[in-house]
Amino acid sequence: MFAIFKKELRAYFINPVGYVYVGVFLTAAALICAYTTIQKSSYSTTAYFQYLLFAFVILIPLLTMRLFSEERKMRTEQLLLTSPVSITGMVFGKYLAALSLFAATVLASCVNFFPLFSYAIQERATSTTDAHVGPVGGQMVGCLLGVLLVGAAFIAVGLFVSSLTENQLSAAVITIGVLVGMMLIGVFNSYIAAAPVRAVLNWISILSRYEGFSLGLFDFAAVVYYLSISGVFLFLTVRVYEKRRWG
Repeated sequence: MFAIFKKELRAYFINPVGYVYVGVFLTAAALICAYTTIQKSSYSTTAYFQYLLFAFVILIPLLTMRLFSEERKMRTEQLLLTSPVSITGMVFGKYLAALSLFAATVLASCVNFFPLFSYAIQERATSTTDAHVGPVGGQMVGCLLGVLLVGAAFIAVGLFVSSLTENQLSAAVITIGVLVGMMLIGVFNSYIAAAPVRAVLNWISILSRYEGFSLGLFDFAAVVYYLSISGVFLFLTVRVYEKRRWG
């Protein structure tokens, strides 16, 4: 598995996909941060992370579209299937490579908050009250954890879709469609009149589960939920390749 992990992580920077992903991600994050905090003279980072979640619908398919599609297109898939690495190890190796690049990019984008802390230090120096000035640390950490968990689930979805086609563009488009559907469940849930249906949709909604993190709260049930989504789609990907190996 570790060999697959290293191979995939290196592959992101051998071809332009990794550079495009990192560049687009950091640019989008900087623009979102400028719009939601600096332009509005606000220390709250909640809106920034919420907009970033919606940006994942486009960004994460860039990261996952090539993982298996490229193997099928380049006819190297059989080498993977006949290698001494188990199918589970192969899938997890690719998943962890994408997740590592994603997490590193998210953490790198946190430099956008440096101006907020700088302004807060200056404002505290001139303030005559004891009121809190600056970003709320607990809220930022909660949002960051929630974003990483949502991203982990989305990457598992993209990995599964990539295993179904040899066309990278098709994999990206289908993944975008699936992620849009998952996000819209939370957006339009409030417009549904039937309370039982609304309760069920609220329970499975990506956005609803994220709300606790946006308030700086650790929601153990939400952590289990996001990890379960990741586990289900990784399991489905393993099943696809087990069927392909023995089919």
